[in-house]
Amino acid sequence: MASYKVLIKTSAGKELAAVDSQSVRQKLVGHIQGLAINPRPHGAEKLAGYDDRYRVRPGNYRIVYLIDDDASVVTIFKVGQRKDIYR
Repeated sequence: MASYKVLIKTSAGKELAAVDSQSVRQKLVGHIQGLAINPRPHGAEKLAGYDDRYRVRPGNYRIVYLIDDDASVVTIFKVGQRKDIYR
């Protein structure tokens, strides 16, 4: 299986940096790094209304991302708590 390149949008990077707990932030970074190996891990779901956007649910947080299989790129769009992520 080919590895993917992970790109993080500036806004998603700011959202990740704003996570208060360092242990939670490290957990989120671990999930993001794991997307480079397997962009569709167990528990990832396709978002309704989009052809290529997915989300994973580490704890009370959500990571929303786009997969471009042709270019082998995963782009992280949003990182945040589940209560705020879809607003």
